Amino acid sequence: MKIEILGMGCAKCKELYNNAQKAIKRKGVDAELVKVEDMNKITEYGVMMTPAIVIDGEIKASGKIPSSEEIEKWIS
Repeated sequence: MKIEILGMGCAKCKELYNNAQKAIKRKGVDAELVKVEDMNKITEYGVMMTPAIVIDGEIKASGKIPSSEEIEKWIS
C-alpha cells in the first residue's frame, strides 16, 4: 500500500502526515508513506487544494485534514 501526502510542507500538511502515521501504526499495515511536495506531481493528480491524501492512486481527501481514525477506515 502506498499513501501519499500532497502539499508544500505547511503545518496542515505535517498534521495530515502525522495522522497518517498514527493510522498506519494502529492498523499495523505494511504501507509506504510518502510526502509529495513537487507542485507538478500534485497537479498531475488534479488536486487544487492541499493538503491531500492519496491511497494507492486514489484521492481520499483534498483541502482538509482527515483524522487518524478516518484514515484508518480507508486502509486495511
